[in-house]
Amino acid sequence: MRGRLLRVWREGVKAARGAAALPPWRVLFFGTDRFAVTALRALQAAREPSESSLVSRLEVVTLPSRLPEELPVRSCARELQLPVHEWPHTGPAGQFDVGVVASFGRLLSEDLILQFPYGVLNVHPSCLPRWRGPAPIIHTVLHGDKVTGVTIMEIRPKRFDVGPIIKQEEFAVPPRCTAKELEVVLSKMGANMLISVLRNLPESLRNKKEQPEEGVTFAPKISIAKSCVRWEEQTAAQVIQLHRAIGSMFPLQTLWKGTTVKLLDFVEVDDIPGFADQTLNDCGAVPGSLLYHKASQTLIARCKEGWVGIKAVVLKKKLTAIDFYNGYMHSWFQQKSRAVHQECRFQTLKLRTAKKTLKEREMLSQNIKQ
Repeated sequence: MRGRLLRVWREGVKAARGAAALPPWRVLFFGTDRFAVTALRALQAAREPSESSLVSRLEVVTLPSRLPEELPVRSCARELQLPVHEWPHTGPAGQFDVGVVASFGRLLSEDLILQFPYGVLNVHPSCLPRWRGPAPIIHTVLHGDKVTGVTIMEIRPKRFDVGPIIKQEEFAVPPRCTAKELEVVLSKMGANMLISVLRNLPESLRNKKEQPEEGVTFAPKISIAKSCVRWEEQTAAQVIQLHRAIGSMFPLQTLWKGTTVKLLDFVEVDDIPGFADQTLNDCGAVPGSLLYHKASQTLIARCKEGWVGIKAVVLKKKLTAIDFYNGYMHSWFQQKSRAVHQECRFQTLKLRTAKKTLKEREMLSQNIKQ
């Protein structure tokens, strides 16, 4: 009943405001991060004067930032010389046909949504209803999903990512894909789908369908505390998966003799040349135990199950595995190079999550749609 009344109301709005029945459209874009920039550039390209032009007017709404660096969408809008409005200001009311949201991170009110005769579209990088929320790409990689995709959906007030599906396409996640790599692919895919919807906007909206009630999962924001490797609880496969999911945003962390160490460039032990034939001396090995594989110049760390390879760390400064071995491990292994030494180990770092550091806030602001 509510949906039918809304359609009737919108038809009245279109008639009263002289809203176009065909493109080009007047578009108000809401976005913040790298994922959103791809969609914004696609909309700008669709403004090029031609018989098939899709966009006649394009303005941008983004979030305020107290950080030294601007949000990517603001920088892009300035480069493209587009008008920018800072949330909660959204520019002149009633002068746009359709709104487009991509990784905005704020709920739009019903009053705002109703200002657009054709509603507000959302470019969401998952196959909804799987991974509703602000971090769908990270959770896709973190949980080892084999298939993901992009959904163009209609925004509804009060709740994120629950509106009807206008267009949805699947994408097979490549093996060993990182969240950063997947973001690039899905952002291009989403931009192309958005342009396709805008070409036939009235028809696309008529064919929308409600999301299924089954298969709903949630993708909450990732805290920096997630970057702490829990050697006693996580298997080697889980540590590698965590690195692929969040390593570009939050490098994984651990403790070495009471000092925080960031772990870079993880490798699976099966990929270390010559390592598969080497028999590890597991006698006395505990989660966090550390060895050095000389032939491949790789640190080898024991997990709850299995071992992971690490090619570089940050301890005050960036160190290769051989630098770390020579500076911090060499004395233990002069006698027995393959023996496990109880003192030579990483320990789990525990971070308080109540207060975010300035660096974490900066990272989160650059990666609102993770």
